[in-house]
Amino acid sequence: MKKTLLLAWLLAAAGGVAAQQASDTLREGGLELLTLRECLETGLEQNYDIRIVRNDECISDNNATAANAGMVPTIDLEAGYAGTFDNSRATTLRAGGSASEHGVYDQAADVGVAVNWTLFDGFRIRTEYKKLKELQQKGALQTRLTIEDFVATFTAEYYNFVQQTLRLANFRYAMELSRERMRIAREWYRVGSSPRLETLQARVDFNADSSQYMSQQELVTASRIRINELLANADLGRRFTVQDTLIAINDGLQWEELVARTCETNAQLLIADRDNTISELDLKSISSRNYPYVRLSTGYGYNYNRYGSGTNLSRGTLGLNAGVQVGFTLFDGNRRREQRNARIAVENSRLTRQQLEQSILANLANYWQAYRNNLEVIQLEQENLIAARENYRIAMELYQFAQLSGIEVREAQKSLLDAQERILTAQYNTKLCEITLQQISGNVLVYMK
Repeated sequence: MKKTLLLAWLLAAAGGVAAQQASDTLREGGLELLTLRECLETGLEQNYDIRIVRNDECISDNNATAANAGMVPTIDLEAGYAGTFDNSRATTLRAGGSASEHGVYDQAADVGVAVNWTLFDGFRIRTEYKKLKELQQKGALQTRLTIEDFVATFTAEYYNFVQQTLRLANFRYAMELSRERMRIAREWYRVGSSPRLETLQARVDFNADSSQYMSQQELVTASRIRINELLANADLGRRFTVQDTLIAINDGLQWEELVARTCETNAQLLIADRDNTISELDLKSISSRNYPYVRLSTGYGYNYNRYGSGTNLSRGTLGLNAGVQVGFTLFDGNRRREQRNARIAVENSRLTRQQLEQSILANLANYWQAYRNNLEVIQLEQENLIAARENYRIAMELYQFAQLSGIEVREAQKSLLDAQERILTAQYNTKLCEITLQQISGNVLVYMK
């Protein structure tokens, strides 16, 4: 009777029950309990890639100014001094005589404020300002893309940790089954109902399960280190446990909604749109050289000249000066070539965007097919797991009454563990497909809710 109760308890410990017990054990050890949302919030603050791309976004924000585009005048405070040391010879027309001077030292000094302003240059300044604004929007989209990549990567690793922890619990469960089989084999050997070979084989199987359990611990540790790395924790070996004890799957995704959302909100496509607009603005900037330019210059200052010869010893002026320069570049040798290349760049940008959209939709279709197939695999494996548990229960009952060999019991145990492994793998693969579909459709931030 006690053996039957123990067997029933071992079978009930499979799957989620075993995982829950493993999680409870970790929590009793005083480990920090983390949720997916808390981890994502921490990662958005600490992750190095996100911090770097946010700094890049600040640079693009700082660059998107009218001054950087050349829309405002430049104001300079200038001062200068110059001197000449010459020998001069002058001939008068009427008298026919000449006079020579040696060591004539002329001096000039000036100080003032100069203002230069390009009023019109064929709309190039306005085009540059629009380009800076587009680069600003592209910087914001690059930040969004990096954040979405982080959320998808971390969510996948978070559930990988859940998967590895569940697998560790399954291997622990396998050890318990093998230990119980080894105990029964010893009892039968002690009463003389089983050969020594059966006891030794049970020990070998138990040691194999123990080795597999120890190897699985390495995978759990590796996943924990990866999570700490993504969170930019200084202590990469920091131990913790997670709230989720099962891989929760959203089986309600709809193909039409995914496609519509992808075409509207996918960050890569939006960045490609910005690149297309920027290439068109580059063409306009080059074409602006076909127009004349108008430049205004003005200033206010003081000029002082001191002469080493002549009737005037010095001369000083104080006042305002202004001028307008109008010009037109007739030929520079490169304009037509640059315009042709710019038109080709616009076409390439358009083609790149179309190619990217096709590639993204192809990936969406592939992951959608894998997502639907894995959902069906999960349903099938759930039925197999129920059958494998019942099969093992019957095998152990027969084994207790010496009606089944240890090898046959081991096969039943292996079938049960394989069923657990297949359903766990199918659940994780489905979760990866779900995460990727949400990321492609621009809805991956749903995991922060």
